[in-house]
Amino acid sequence: MLSTTPRTTLGREKHRGSTDMNDLYEVLDTGLICHLGVVVNGCPIVVPTGYGRIGDILYLHGSTGARSLRAADGAEVCVTVTHLDGVVLARSVFNHSVNYRSAMVYGRARLVTDPGERMDGLRALSEQLAPGQWEYARQPSAKELAATAVLALSLEEASVKIRRGGPNDEEADHALPIWAGVLPLITTWGEPEPDAALPEGVETPVHILRRE
Repeated sequence: MLSTTPRTTLGREKHRGSTDMNDLYEVLDTGLICHLGVVVNGCPIVVPTGYGRIGDILYLHGSTGARSLRAADGAEVCVTVTHLDGVVLARSVFNHSVNYRSAMVYGRARLVTDPGERMDGLRALSEQLAPGQWEYARQPSAKELAATAVLALSLEEASVKIRRGGPNDEEADHALPIWAGVLPLITTWGEPEPDAALPEGVETPVHILRRE
């Protein structure tokens, strides 16, 4: 069960909130990009980045030269993941909405320095984007690892909000001759596009062909 803190307590639309840890896992595990919010030199910035989850720890990565990652080490941050599932078209403009699944994770980020945990975190990041690719591709070199920073953030303080269903129009608007409903948004993978520099005979691996 998710913890309830002043930061995770919903102020509006409380019925859309969830305290089920499995809902948090679902939102995170089906996402590809998160947004890291951190204060840098007194100014808030939000950075899109890849991530991966191992248990109740979220791992993010970036260049060791990135201001955002340097500022996040030991600081309070907020990480968000959002899925847009559809546009909800109502009879009135005021009642238009979207169907979505979202998660917000708060906490004090830490720079991962243990070599084993760093590799585990990077593997989780890779597998989040392309399952099977970590074992298939060349492993990071010492130089590449030195240029990469990995952040860890506990899922201890998080909130989940989900909206499903159709429009919530006013009863009086139901008789209007205006179409209302949901326009679903479905994201799918396209056909793999081979790199022009591939040597002859290199086939697309099965784990890429099977990606759904």
